[in-house]
Order: sequence, then structure tokens, then C-alpha cells
Amino acid sequence: MASALSRVLAVLRTAVVAALFLPAAVVAGPVLAQDAAVEDGASQDGGAPTMVAQDQDGGGADSPAAGTPGPANRLFVQALQLIRQADNTYDVAEESRLLKEADKLFNEIVTKYPDSPLAVQLVTNQFVGDFDFYEFRSRIRALVCNDALSSLCFLHRIGEMLPPVETPITAARWDWLSLAVAYQQLGDIGRAKEIMAPFVSVVRRGGVADSSGQDLFVARALSLMGQTPLALDITRQINDCSTRIYNLADIAKAAAWRGDSGLTNALADEAKSYASSHNCAWELGLVAQTLLRAGKEAQARTLFLNTVETQFSKFKETRGDCCPPELAVAAADIGEPKLALGLLSTVQDENPWTIPAVLGRLAKRGEAGMAVAYAEQVADIDTRGEAYAELIEAVMKRGEPAVANDLMNRLNKLTDEAAGRRPGLLAQRAKAEKAFYNDDRWRRTFQLAINAAEKASNFVRRDIGAPLLAALVRIESGLPMLD
Repeated sequence: MASALSRVLAVLRTAVVAALFLPAAVVAGPVLAQDAAVEDGASQDGGAPTMVAQDQDGGGADSPAAGTPGPANRLFVQALQLIRQADNTYDVAEESRLLKEADKLFNEIVTKYPDSPLAVQLVTNQFVGDFDFYEFRSRIRALVCNDALSSLCFLHRIGEMLPPVETPITAARWDWLSLAVAYQQLGDIGRAKEIMAPFVSVVRRGGVADSSGQDLFVARALSLMGQTPLALDITRQINDCSTRIYNLADIAKAAAWRGDSGLTNALADEAKSYASSHNCAWELGLVAQTLLRAGKEAQARTLFLNTVETQFSKFKETRGDCCPPELAVAAADIGEPKLALGLLSTVQDENPWTIPAVLGRLAKRGEAGMAVAYAEQVADIDTRGEAYAELIEAVMKRGEPAVANDLMNRLNKLTDEAAGRRPGLLAQRAKAEKAFYNDDRWRRTFQLAINAAEKASNFVRRDIGAPLLAALVRIESGLPMLD
């Protein structure tokens, strides 16, 4: 009798412990959850009867308090088992396959069981026990670096260097917006939207006219991503001359790259009309560039010459700043080389981006000798390297390989002297190699650029993201990020 009673009590204790242990294990983390799943599997294979209550889908109710694991929990445990298998293999392809299978299971939890506590934790990147879902997602993204020389791997590594976006978002981040554009250009549209959406949301909620800097960057990125209606919707709510004209010019530029001549013409006329009706001044250089891009050369030249005359008259009267940098770029576009270099010399210190922009345009119009001589005098090594890269592309397009070869030697000398310590300079060499050789040898150089950036100081890493992305987009698409 005593023996029988002992057996009954033992069975009851086992049942109670099993009922409490399984849900606790699932929440506790990967090791306990997986062990619990193994026991559960053993019971279903012929051991003690399973204690999981069945719902209509064949899974238990997702309620730890009720003592049942539920279908979401079961998927979660299966995913953790796959991750453990991935951790224990030396085969890169097998690791990638297992991690992607685990990711599918996590996505299934969110889509099939959105009301479950697990789905909430996954969507909000919370820890589940000691499992860090955010870290897992980063690991999934890093799988692109199984091919270390792929452009998607380059994007991933650059993204890891960018300072995180502060939440709530209060300012535009051209580095992150550039990352979104780069993903769009390289075909990962989902990742591009994921990065871009919060910035667009901020602009929609905020006072557009009061945050011109943010609207400028967001609309520029949208125009490069082919979201023209949205970019124009943002732009046409802006009353600030500089931002409105910059946006219209950029959207027109992107339209011209896509071969949409009708939209390019319409936006050129819109920019000219807005500048005239709102007495915009220094922005007229941008309007002239846009008119020229639309094929309205006579209008562009007339506007440009009138603007230059007005600016020089004001300069003589006030002895203040001579001219806006956009005029130097417009002069190069229109084909006024001496005037372009004269204007460039007055604006380059505060606007170094104008140096490669002006010199590259002059070289495209057959003024390579003048442009090379000017580039040689540029003191900043990174800016000189970028100028060389622009000149190499320009002369190659004009069929002047001997000039390009000389410039390539100069650029190589700069990078060799820097001994791998200037990531921006290496990125420009990669860009030049693509234009000069037109093969994939640029990838090794670009990899060196990222390696150098990762080893650099925090200050360098903070600022190098956007230039690296601009170089990569130029290499892959043949089109620049906007100036």
C-alpha cells in the first residue's frame, strides 16, 4: 500500500514539474528552451504523453500562464535550434542556410501570431530570455559579407560605421539618407525603404517651411530613389529660395538621368519662374545649370551672364563675398573656362566640393590641360585626389587614355604616400580605377578604403560614411550622388 502511494505521489510530482518547466524554459532563453523542446519531442515520439493542449491550428495556446507552449513558442524554439546548429558548423554556406531558415521562422511568428507575446517582443527588438533578436538581425544582414568584395557587403560595413540615428529624429542625416539611396541603387529596395521611412515621416509631421535643411536632404534622397511625386510634394511646400531651387534643380537632374526630358523641361521652367517671382539671387546659378540640362542653352547663358554682372557689381560696392559657388559650376557647364576658374578661386576655400565639380566639367568640354594644372595646386590631398578621379573619368569619356594614364599615376602616387591612412583618397582611387580599367579591380581598393576607415579615429569614421557611399554609388551606377 505504501509502495503504491509512493508511486502515485511520484507521478504527480513529475506532472507538476513538467507543467511548470516547459513554459518557463521557453521564456528563459535559448539553452533551456531548446532542452525543453527536446523533451517535448521525445514525449511525442513514444515517451510519456504530451501535455500540450491543442488548438484548432494543431498548436497549443500561446499562454505561458496556462502552462502550454503554444505554436509561436514552438516556432521560436525551432528557430533557436537552427541557430545553435549554425553556431556549430564550419561550413559558411550551411551556416547561412540555417540562419536564414531561423529568420523565416521568426517572421512566421510575427505574421501568423501577431497577438502573441513573442511577436510583440520580436517586433520591438526585445530580449527573449537571453536571446537578443536585434543582434540576430544584424547577423542576418552581415551574411552579405560571405562575399567580402560584394557591393552589398561594402554597404553593410559602411552602415555599421555610421553614428546611430537618434530617436526621435530631430535632424536630417545625409549619411543615412545616402545609405538608403545606395541600397536603392544596388537593388535592396526593402532595406532602402526601412532606412528612409522615418525621415519622410518626420518631414510629413513637421512644419515643412520651418525645417528647410531637413526637407532639402529628404527630398534630394527621394529624387534619387525615383520617388519624384513625393519629392515634389515636399518641395512645393517650401518657401525658402535656396531650398526650393536646390530641390527643383536636383529633381530635374535626377529626371534627366532617367531620360525624362519632359519633366526636366517643366522643372527648369518652374525653377526659373519661382526664382524670378521671389527675387532669388545667388540661386540663379542653379537655375542656369537646370536650364542648360533641359537643353535651353540660350536662356541659360543669358541668365548666367546677367547674374555674373549683377554679382560683380554688388561685390565692387560692398567688398563682401564675391559670388555663390554655384556660379562657378554654371560657368564650367556653359563653357566659360577662364571665368569658371576665376570664380572657383574665390569660393573654393569655403566650398571645396566645387573644385572637382568645376574641373571635371571643364575636362569634359576639352579643357583638360587647364584643369590638370589647377588641380596640381590644390593643397588638400583628399580634394586633389577627388579632382584627379573626376578628370580621369572625363578624359576617358573623351577618348584620351594617355592623359588618363598620367592622371592615374599621379593619383596612385598620392595614395601610396598616404600609406593606406586616407580612406576617402582610396575610395577616389577605386572610382578612378573603375573609369580607367572598366573591370572589378576597383573592389580590392574599395575594400582597403573601408578597412582604413574602420581603423581610423572616431572623428574620421563619423564623417567618412557619406563620401564612401557617394563613391560606391558613382562606381556602380555611373551617376553621382548630388553635389
